[in-house]
Amino acid sequence: MTGGRVRIDGNTLRLPGGVAVRFVRTLRLPERGTHPLPPGLGEFPVRRVADHADRVPEPMRARGGVLLPVYLREAMWLSFAGTTEPAALQVGVGKVCAVSGEPWRDRLSRRPQNYVVLPRQPWLDGINSGTGTVRQFVAVPLGLGATVEGQVTGEEVWGGVQLRSFPLKERPLAEWRRRERERERQRARQPGPADLPTGYGTPTDYGPPVGQGTGGGYGTAPPMAAPPGGPASPGGPSAPGGPAIPGAPGSPPAWSPGSAPPPPAAPFGAAPPPAAAPPRRAAAMGLGAGGAMRQEVYRDDRPLGDWSEEPAGRVFVHLVTPPEWRRITGEAPPPSPVDRAAYTRAGLPWYDYYDADAEDLAPADALEAVEPVGAWLGDDLDPWQAPSAGQVTPLKDAPGTPVEDGEW
Repeated sequence: MTGGRVRIDGNTLRLPGGVAVRFVRTLRLPERGTHPLPPGLGEFPVRRVADHADRVPEPMRARGGVLLPVYLREAMWLSFAGTTEPAALQVGVGKVCAVSGEPWRDRLSRRPQNYVVLPRQPWLDGINSGTGTVRQFVAVPLGLGATVEGQVTGEEVWGGVQLRSFPLKERPLAEWRRRERERERQRARQPGPADLPTGYGTPTDYGPPVGQGTGGGYGTAPPMAAPPGGPASPGGPSAPGGPAIPGAPGSPPAWSPGSAPPPPAAPFGAAPPPAAAPPRRAAAMGLGAGGAMRQEVYRDDRPLGDWSEEPAGRVFVHLVTPPEWRRITGEAPPPSPVDRAAYTRAGLPWYDYYDADAEDLAPADALEAVEPVGAWLGDDLDPWQAPSAGQVTPLKDAPGTPVEDGEW
């Protein structure tokens, strides 16, 4: 365990050292071919396990952290927009490193690199399984062997997502801050808007920082849609006045980009489940591999010795099914994911991100061999329609109660 306190700010996890992580809903890609980056379609709601300790299973209570709801085969990506200072972030899927494919380690490593560098890495959509590509994070239940954890280790014990952040040591951080102050002075002397330094903070190329606006680019997820029966959800990545996105069967009414945000989702039913209800075994979920997309996982250009040897904070992110979310939290889960073909037919954007100044990590051998979830769950019945060239947009060239950590 670490002494750093993790907090929830809206649906953003804020780890010590200025690291901000959001879990973003997105379109699931076909498992054949390589595709542009899919858009964000709203944030997953995140809640503290400790706030529902009387209704979660014992393993979840023991590990602490947070929980969020996912549908079977729903895809997600991790957004790091809003991270303020350099940090090394380890990302585990069932305690398998999503970057190196090796078992979870307590320390940073460069051979192979087992972390991403923030804020240089603006997002992570999947496991590092190809040259210049990743395979999408897709939710699957434990017990089938379909998770990355199951395929790499041969067993499924942990599930979920694990995050651990490491700050720079005092001297490299002081030097970074000095250089940033100098850049700010130079920008202040130049007329007109100044370019952001490479790898620095507020990412204007892919949307405003966390908490600013509801539209924008790939890194900006619109607010979560209202539950069925409520108002339509607000705008997505396209500009105000764009076409509406037809929903999936059973989802709420179609939504139009640029519309007003809905009120917060009302709790499910008249009252939350009784506090005395005994916990039961939840249908634990993990992450498997989906379709491939063009995305680089950047190599760290700093000496490993610049990073602290001890993490500033860590958090275990539990993935639960929508029925379990409702039972545990008393809240309505998000609506079912948007239909992929309907999104593309509406003419809404996809994204292509390339950074000529950064070096991509080689794919991890263990992750290259991971099969997509369709090999375990059967054919993908969600129809697919490839975007036209004009739909692909090129990019670039802590309040709240602390989250309680546990034993994991």
